[in-house]
Amino acid sequence: MRRSSIALASFALWLGLAAPAAAQQPAVPSGPLTLLQAIQLGRSQGVNASIARLNVRSAEARVGQRRADLLPTIAGDASYARQTLNLQEFGLSLPGLPAVTDPFNIYRLQLRGSQTIFDASVIGRLRAAKDSAVASGLDARAAGEIAGATAGLAYLQALSARETVRAREADSAIAATLLDQARQLVAAGVSPAIDQTRSEVSFAAVRTQLEVARNGADRAKLDLLRALDLPSGTKVELADSLGPGALDLPLDPDSAAAFAREHRAELAAERARTESARRSLGAVRSEYLPSLGLTGQYQQTGPETSKLNGSYAVQLQLSVPILDGFRRQHRVKEENLRVQVQEIRERDLVNQVETEARQAVLDVASARQQVAIARDRLRLAEQELAQAQQRFQAGVAGTVETTNAQSSVISARDALIQARVNFGTARVGAYRSLGVIDQLH
Repeated sequence: MRRSSIALASFALWLGLAAPAAAQQPAVPSGPLTLLQAIQLGRSQGVNASIARLNVRSAEARVGQRRADLLPTIAGDASYARQTLNLQEFGLSLPGLPAVTDPFNIYRLQLRGSQTIFDASVIGRLRAAKDSAVASGLDARAAGEIAGATAGLAYLQALSARETVRAREADSAIAATLLDQARQLVAAGVSPAIDQTRSEVSFAAVRTQLEVARNGADRAKLDLLRALDLPSGTKVELADSLGPGALDLPLDPDSAAAFAREHRAELAAERARTESARRSLGAVRSEYLPSLGLTGQYQQTGPETSKLNGSYAVQLQLSVPILDGFRRQHRVKEENLRVQVQEIRERDLVNQVETEARQAVLDVASARQQVAIARDRLRLAEQELAQAQQRFQAGVAGTVETTNAQSSVISARDALIQARVNFGTARVGAYRSLGVIDQLH
């Protein structure tokens, strides 16, 4: 029987250790990874978000501890004693009566219980703990949103690096074409040999930039895997391309600030902490009120287990606090100051949330304009390159013009990619600042 109990206990312990380990295994996305999926994975698998969810469970456990003060308490004792008594200790000294009794046995079985009927301070502390648990839950939501935003930004950087590789590949193709034209013109005696040399230098520079871009893309993908808390060797394919996206958000600064005040989890958590501080203050003040409790015990005692006699005691106790050295008065002052500090924090966070919301919508408007300007710049740079190629092929211009035009195209492509990244970042920041990043599409 003992071996079976040990085996069952060992199996239960193994299950307790194995279940959390299985639950902590990160989910690997199947198929192409979208921006929304990256944000969702960041929220669910981010390290800080996971720690915050564990803190929520810890806060809920503290609520249970506070609730225990209002629930019955039951305890039992069983004891055996063999003893003697010194009768003279009790003033019993009679002729013929020994000073110390013969040894005898005492068996005692005791059951005790207590129940709080009314204690306003305990009720207040329970409510404060519940508010703290609510705040922890909101903190976990905010931590998830931050982790999701971080994953989204890492996703945008990976997309940007991939687009940069594609741009450098296109630039390499153009450089190869210009080098082939230069070689043909030099061979035909139309252009000097320096034109071919310049084209070769330009082609080598673009190939170098291509290798740098490929390395940046690999590193950006590793950063994305780290943000998603996935193994560094995980293979992921990015589905989205950098481009404009619709925003279902208020874009007016005043409307955005009001919207953020209603939807930001951090602000809701701070309000819950303020309410918890006020309830803690009320709990200390409630200690001035009387409390009512019920206690009782039942025991059986006797010299032998077959000769046990039962007895019981029930007590209804009313406790009235009178004076504790003015300790409660000072605790009230301390809790009142904590409430004032918490109110200052809440007010400061309101200002911070409003400022972030206003900045976010301004960034979105600016980023959208940057994309439009960068697109026009690329169109003009490509037009300049086409004209320079025509002049070079006609023999009326050298490779200086084509090299400069190609550099303009490279810069314009980089500017457009960065502008698209800025717009994507502004979108993620706007949804994050307004507290609805889970609605990003």
